Amino acid sequence: MAKEIVERDLILIDDIVKNVIGVDSYSNLFKLEGLTNRSYSVNTEKGQFVIRIPGEGTEELINRDNERISTELACKIGIDEELLYFGEDGIKVTGYISNAITMTPELLREPVHIKQVAKIFKILHTSNVDTGVPFEVFDMAKGYEDLLMTNNVGLYDDYHDIKQIVMTIKEKVDKNGKAKRVPCHNDPLCGNWVEGNGRMYLIDWEYAGMNDGMWDLADISIEAVYGPKEDEILLKEYFGYEPSEKDMYKFNANKIYLDYLWTLWGLTRVPFDGEELADYALNRYNRLKENLKKFSL
Repeated sequence: MAKEIVERDLILIDDIVKNVIGVDSYSNLFKLEGLTNRSYSVNTEKGQFVIRIPGEGTEELINRDNERISTELACKIGIDEELLYFGEDGIKVTGYISNAITMTPELLREPVHIKQVAKIFKILHTSNVDTGVPFEVFDMAKGYEDLLMTNNVGLYDDYHDIKQIVMTIKEKVDKNGKAKRVPCHNDPLCGNWVEGNGRMYLIDWEYAGMNDGMWDLADISIEAVYGPKEDEILLKEYFGYEPSEKDMYKFNANKIYLDYLWTLWGLTRVPFDGEELADYALNRYNRLKENLKKFSL
């Protein structure tokens, strides 16, 4: 369901329509869903576009130049919609995906969609491009911890105990050598997958960077609530073979890592977004602890 238009955005939208899209007027303005940013669809004589306005406080978390680099790559390799404009302030204008269906966990559990997801990740991860944009999970986690301290946001009572278990898993995985870094999306929420024009798109590249490709695979499994059957389809389609025991260990370890990191991210957003992000962080944290119970150290 579309949300209410933020009044202060209207002047900005008028300016973007005139100076970026190059027309004097627009119609059918509506606000799209989003956790932290504000995105709007506008219809003009040149076509329909999406205008993304960064949310308050995101400048502390997002390097917009890095996001632009990854967005341009995604467009170049054909897995995202056309990019019309990307400003230094993070304002972005893209083409609108016609007849778009935003994916849900239920839709992304359908085998045909699982295979589309695997194919897009394979295209991205084998693009042989070093974007120069780092995504170092545990460095980012430390940065989020520092932000929480700066903003006087408390951690959970058992956080340091849980962190120690996560770090033990990391040490075991790292004994097999550091994973190759490839371009990754790093935040493939169900809402970032859009089907339209007879194909699938992966959108919103704020957290994209060089990472272990297994992160993306683990992330979609968590976000779409995959079970063993869906995980098997995803990994076999991606690798082209039955995943090994070592592959599965890394896959499940990355499920742990991503809930650890996004729990901290959610807490950093609490001063700006309140209860919604507090609930998001707690849900992530509770799932992290449940998955740790099932994980074999």
